[in-house]
Amino acid sequence: MKKNGLFITLEGPDGAGKTSVMSILAARLEDSGVPHVVTREPGGVRISEMIREIILDPSHTEMDARTEALLYAAARRQHLVEVIEPAIRDGKAVLCDRFIDSSIAYQGAGRGIGTEEVRAINRFAIGKRMPDLTLLLDLPAEEGLARISRNKGREVNRLDTEELDFHRKVRSEYKVIAQEDPDRVIVIDATGTLEETAEKAWASVKSRLL
Repeated sequence: MKKNGLFITLEGPDGAGKTSVMSILAARLEDSGVPHVVTREPGGVRISEMIREIILDPSHTEMDARTEALLYAAARRQHLVEVIEPAIRDGKAVLCDRFIDSSIAYQGAGRGIGTEEVRAINRFAIGKRMPDLTLLLDLPAEEGLARISRNKGREVNRLDTEELDFHRKVRSEYKVIAQEDPDRVIVIDATGTLEETAEKAWASVKSRLL
């Protein structure tokens, strides 16, 4: 293994398959003997999971966009100090479903409150801790929403119910993030099968880790 304590995040529009791909990556790390932690945002620890319930509750239609952004940052901070930082110090690879890029794309661009404003909130929350590698699973918004509607067992949250234009803005901002930070963000075409997407993701992880 080249590097211990690698912080890997999976990003992408809703329906891109992040959770499924992450499960496959975790199995590959296990088979390769790489100590690792699998976690998610918002959530991952007790306090952050409680905040998750508030943020994603479909009945909370009155939630202000800035309130939403601040709650995500608060959940992120608690998750960082309880899970991510300790795992990295222990030399483990961290696989995290979403991190700061999600807030920039969803709240900054999707909600329209400003990407720089959201970056500022999150700089306070995470300090200098950025992912070492981000796998951006790219998928047209239309396809992502279609996949969600077909997946009857999936948790439907408040963001899933947003209009198509919202999800298009999210995808567009993700592309901007990738262009601005190409050394960290690897764009992976997620329009194929789960197996094809997972193989591309694993190749990127393996090149950094093994």
